[in-house]
Amino acid sequence: MREWVNQAIARIESDFQRSSDTHLIKVELPALPDIDFYLKDESTHPTGSLKHRLARSLFLYGLCNGYILEGTPIIESSSGSTAVSEAYFARLIGLRFIAVMPRGTSQQKIDQICFYQGECHLVDNGDIYSAAQRLAQELDGHYMDQFTNAERVTDWRGNNNIADSIFEQMSCERYPEPYWIVMSAGTGGTSATLGRYLRYRKHSTQLCVADPEHSVFYDAYRTGDRSLTATKSSRVEGIGRPRVEPSFIASVIDHMIKVPDEASFATIHFLQKLLNRQCGASTGTNVYASFQIMARMHQQGQSGSVVSLLCDGGERYQHTCYNEKWLQDNGYDLTGYRNQLDAFYHSGRFPVTF
Repeated sequence: MREWVNQAIARIESDFQRSSDTHLIKVELPALPDIDFYLKDESTHPTGSLKHRLARSLFLYGLCNGYILEGTPIIESSSGSTAVSEAYFARLIGLRFIAVMPRGTSQQKIDQICFYQGECHLVDNGDIYSAAQRLAQELDGHYMDQFTNAERVTDWRGNNNIADSIFEQMSCERYPEPYWIVMSAGTGGTSATLGRYLRYRKHSTQLCVADPEHSVFYDAYRTGDRSLTATKSSRVEGIGRPRVEPSFIASVIDHMIKVPDEASFATIHFLQKLLNRQCGASTGTNVYASFQIMARMHQQGQSGSVVSLLCDGGERYQHTCYNEKWLQDNGYDLTGYRNQLDAFYHSGRFPVTF
């Protein structure tokens, strides 16, 4: 049995060695000559998103703890990018993978999981957590539980994590130590890694987490109440949660910004003009919050760099936030935010809410 585990870890490590690091893209903003803005492009992972890092770490964590053995079915509560990436790694080491997701999940997402030979278990009541735990017990499988384990599966001290990569890539830039790193939270695992790394390495960089509408992370951070819940789920896929997930570590965050959905969607359309490519809506949330950070720096005469995350590409969202009919049907009018973003690009002025 140990031999199989060794072989499985070797396959994952070999896959990592075949994968180059993700790019750090410099975004030109002429109206802010003393502030440099960068996006860490996580869409270039083999499965197309930031969640590829998390899935790899979750598998290595399960293997090294003895939770995953030869023939162990892998179960996860996810209807998005995490499930896609976990299906990839399960296929890589020859294990059955089942994603537990709400009934009504788009066929596009189901097809992505099935592409990697994953299975989809649909539930009616939306409680994917309990359903995944039950299924794992019934199949004698391993429940990955990304929302609990995300903050503990990555070595936040370094070892090729995303924070280590950012600082290495920034080393030759004009302002090598970022003034701010700005990101959004789904599980909270990446923000925990970044926040801990910044403290461990004694960097002065501050961490800002952007939160979309219908997510309780911002309110939990502000009030300290981890029992908060919401009745609606975030429309910005991959980030925001209706409950405070165990992996969300508020104490490592320096600031949070609440971002309206219309602002997130308008920002990815704005970015398409700047980058000549489409990004997922969570990138819009990150960048909109980054613009607030940079606008405040500009107002206060500060210079420095700001780094944020390009979480995934826009090809997964052609039927939603890149579809004008979907935006209209859901009551989203992006006109005001589009004008605001254009004005920021030309003047550097932007509404600052903190």
